[in-house]
Amino acid sequence: MVERIWKSVKYEEVYLRAYDSAGVARASIGRYLNFYNRRRRHSSLDRHTPDEATLEPTPCLAVA
Repeated sequence: MVERIWKSVKYEEVYLRAYDSAGVARASIGRYLNFYNRRRRHSSLDRHTPDEATLEPTPCLAVA
């Protein structure tokens, strides 16, 4: 799972940018991680964003 996020970080952020400094890189990657963790759609969440998945009410389970 961790490998997947780093692949996304590299291909969707790092490889697309030419950073002027380490500080600029840190800030830009931080913004991307915020996007990834809150607004990016994830296949493991049925194409929902983490915010949508967290805020959706869970269905009630029938008690046997």
